[in-house]
Amino acid sequence: QVQVTESGGGLVQAGGSLRLTCTASVLDFDHYALAWFRQAPGKEREGVAAIDSDGSISYADGVKGRFTVSKDNADNTLYLQMNSLKPEDTAMDYCAAEEFGLGCRTNYRLLTIWGQGTQVTVSS
Repeated sequence: QVQVTESGGGLVQAGGSLRLTCTASVLDFDHYALAWFRQAPGKEREGVAAIDSDGSISYADGVKGRFTVSKDNADNTLYLQMNSLKPEDTAMDYCAAEEFGLGCRTNYRLLTIWGQGTQVTVSS
């Protein structure tokens, strides 16, 4: 059974940086769409950044220029480098994956493999 596990969350001051890591137990990592979602209390789940199975990358408008998503196929690891963090970035962040997934950032229902989440808290 495929699993993904997030790490790297924490408490940081506004303007600071964090790097989230997601490790996946899959054999053909390159065939998977991989995405970062976040959900703040009382808000809907939001697709933050994704790398689709065709290699295309997309970001939510609110994080463009601040966040960078990348992956290492050799280590089956997905990263999210978050710079210039703002208090509104505070949320539980989740890694998700789907084999041969496309357009996943904008539709979380397309992804069936989810991690437990890692909390990101940005203080003002």
